[in-house]
Amino acid sequence: MSAIADEASGRAWTEAADRRRRIFAIIGASSGNLVEWYDFYAYAFTSIYFASAFFPSGDRTSQLLATAGIFAAGFLMRPLGGWLFGWMADKHGRRTSMITSVLMMCAGSLLITLMPTYASIGALAPALLLLARLAQGLSVGGEYGTAATYMSEVATKGRRGFYSSFQYVTLIGGQLLALLVLAMLQALLTNDELTAWGWRIPFLIGALAAIVAMYLRRSLAETASEAAMHSKEAGSLTGLWRHHPRAILIVFVFTMGGSLYFYTFTTYMQKYLVNTAHMDVRVVTFVMTVVLVIYMLLQPVFGALSDRIGRRNNMILFTALGALAAPPIIFMLAGVSSPAAALLLVLAALTIASFYTSISGVVKAELFPTQVRALGVGLTYAIANAMFGGTAEYVALWLKSAGRESWFAWYVAGMVAIGLAAALIMPDTRKYGYLEGSGQVEK
Repeated sequence: MSAIADEASGRAWTEAADRRRRIFAIIGASSGNLVEWYDFYAYAFTSIYFASAFFPSGDRTSQLLATAGIFAAGFLMRPLGGWLFGWMADKHGRRTSMITSVLMMCAGSLLITLMPTYASIGALAPALLLLARLAQGLSVGGEYGTAATYMSEVATKGRRGFYSSFQYVTLIGGQLLALLVLAMLQALLTNDELTAWGWRIPFLIGALAAIVAMYLRRSLAETASEAAMHSKEAGSLTGLWRHHPRAILIVFVFTMGGSLYFYTFTTYMQKYLVNTAHMDVRVVTFVMTVVLVIYMLLQPVFGALSDRIGRRNNMILFTALGALAAPPIIFMLAGVSSPAAALLLVLAALTIASFYTSISGVVKAELFPTQVRALGVGLTYAIANAMFGGTAEYVALWLKSAGRESWFAWYVAGMVAIGLAAALIMPDTRKYGYLEGSGQVEK
């Protein structure tokens, strides 16, 4: 009996140690994700203060447009980052790719922190700012696919949805952290101090946090096998297109509708409530902050749900409910006057989004084999995200200026509805996926 008890105790200890190791790996991977998204949003939130530092004095709107243009350029680097870091992760390991991406983000933030102004070095200042943002855009483009792949692979069978949901927890958390840092600086410094030097502080914080994330990632165990990394197909773009067209199509369509829906009800919604519903900007900021906190906390719940009902059913629910709900919610928000009503409507939309965002990484990772997983997820996501997520605000504002604002709601619904078709042809990854199933996704 003693031997049996000792064996049971040893097994329990081993399982507990394994669980701790996996949790640490999730923290290490997601900490870098948080830092990357914090740095990316810090630029957007502080640009109103540093625009005059990097561009010739003159019209403030033109200065802001120039900083927005550089922000967009960083966004357009994502597909290249998805390819570069996806190839690196499949060919040289997930850990190497994740360490490199967070160091690149650190370098970009540190460069912005220390950068001389236009008054000091002239036209070289905006050129250096562009260089820093291109590096950060490349880094963020590579972060998604590699982190999604690693978190999916390191999670235990039957709990991949729950563990992988922390990718979006940290994505939203990075946005909230950037907002919190800015709010604290606004409370502690005057507008003149923020414009003169205070805007550099968020970038310094981002650079230091990236160093911490880099050290956490250095201790992570590699999940890609030596055989996979040294196979002929590892990181091969040609092999990816030739052998996995169905998976590429499904991931592209899911990202197309999912990213458009996500950006509509997060980043664009703040402007929509101010410009269309005519709510006070401070009230809207408060409403959206509360919504994002609740939305962040919902991710593990919906991730765990996918472990019970399957990723395919999660996607069917998101695409069906999202396509049906997007137009009425957007139309009701256009005339909303109560902050509570606005909060409940946006929260309802993002609750539906949680069916997708909580499993955004793992549902794609399950569709590709190890040797092209990071490349398949990262590159396909980055292209669709840049095309549809990155243009969401532009399309909405262009339709508004053309007097056809209501069309945007139908555009969102249509793109999400296309995702329903992809969800219906998607195989049940519990049976046919590459992480837990037979790997017969293409059959």
